[in-house]
Amino acid sequence: MLDLLSGFIVELRNAGLPVSLTENLDAMEAITHIPIEDRDAFKYALAATLVKNENHWRAFETVFEVYFSHRGPQYKVDRDGENGESAEDLEQWLQEQMEGMGEGMGGGQGEGLSPEELAEMLYKALLQGDEAMMKAMARAAVSKYAGMEPGRPVGGTYYLYRTLRNLDLEGMLDQLMADSEKDADGLTDLESRLEREEFQHRLDELKKEIEAEIRRRLVADRGVEAMAKTLRKPLPEDVDFMHASREEMVAIRKAIQPLTRKLAARLARKRRNKRRGPLDFKSTVRASLSYGGVPADPRFKYPRPNKPELMVVADISGSVAAFARFTLHLVYALSSQFSKVRAFVFIDGIDEVTHMFQGEEDIMKAVHRVNTEADVIWVDGHSDYGHAFQVFWDKYGHEITSKTTVMFLGDARNNYHSTNNWVVKEARKRARHVFWLNPEPKSYWDTGDSVITEYGTHCDGVFECRNLRQLEGFVDHLA
Repeated sequence: MLDLLSGFIVELRNAGLPVSLTENLDAMEAITHIPIEDRDAFKYALAATLVKNENHWRAFETVFEVYFSHRGPQYKVDRDGENGESAEDLEQWLQEQMEGMGEGMGGGQGEGLSPEELAEMLYKALLQGDEAMMKAMARAAVSKYAGMEPGRPVGGTYYLYRTLRNLDLEGMLDQLMADSEKDADGLTDLESRLEREEFQHRLDELKKEIEAEIRRRLVADRGVEAMAKTLRKPLPEDVDFMHASREEMVAIRKAIQPLTRKLAARLARKRRNKRRGPLDFKSTVRASLSYGGVPADPRFKYPRPNKPELMVVADISGSVAAFARFTLHLVYALSSQFSKVRAFVFIDGIDEVTHMFQGEEDIMKAVHRVNTEADVIWVDGHSDYGHAFQVFWDKYGHEITSKTTVMFLGDARNNYHSTNNWVVKEARKRARHVFWLNPEPKSYWDTGDSVITEYGTHCDGVFECRNLRQLEGFVDHLA
């Protein structure tokens, strides 16, 4: 058990969860106070001591389900695709259930159930909300439809798809609703909605049980470590903006809200700590007179730090659109920490979009307006940093002052056009700081049509910002 817990902690760290030695010891102590046979209590005892961020819950749950999945010979994958030595027991139990319903069924092993019989039993289990029956049917469905083979390097998603495709759960939901309305002689709109939600919940639970059954068999076949590595996914803060799936995009949006609050508090605290200036010698000597000339109470000058103005110039072409979207979201969520925030977006033309964020409570709506309404096409809609920067300087360059921080967002892939890097050089002469954020890995910089070094030479810093964690690390430079 100790080795299993140790491997579990190591895998959590590999998945990105920050688990310290102290938290590891707390988890070991916590499980001594709960009944070890209570799987749910065991799971939540570990979660309470190891998970500190709700966005990490899914990663924790996946690792837990792998390391502490049900074990036994019944989950062994044989060459014929059936489950292990308890297949006969399962079939016997299912046959007893069928006979209890007054229906006949041919005997046999795991494949003995016909598709019609399996569908009928599953339908009745869903209709009655029989959890034990649904779990048994999930096992039977995986045995019949997944076609699992020992040692085959196929992910669980493939087996899940094969199983669900044969069950036709959408059609089953429609049938459940039709029979429910028929039995009740019609339902009101509210009753119909509640009934549909209840059946949908049961179907979701069935899908989870099928997925868990497949995972148990894969663990039995490949081992815990191999399955944990296969199912490992990056945390929301580590997902690459440029390659995120739709589901990962949703997770990033959820993660960015608490992140902005944390960063705003950090910036405010950083400015507070900067308010103690250099020693005020005259005031210190004057105060020391009351202590007989001993400078027991040193006095300091207290400068009034000005909040910087921020100009964001973002490439919103297709390759980096997601990166620009989340960065603009983060910047405007932190706008209270700056005296003024102005946003400019470009592809081969450039447009100021500051007004789209003013008075807008939902920043994502403002970002959507930027993507749909901004006038950023000059010729053909392909990135042209040189022309966009030239127009930016001609129109707005004179507004850059010693209080302004200019932040360029983009991969600097210029489609072999003129770079006009002198614009960045001139901006640096006037501005407080000039930073460049690049969403590409450093290994890709200056390859192909990337000209990041030509621009970076004139910046105070060029930062790789492919995910929220790296973006969070950059924010400290803005204060």
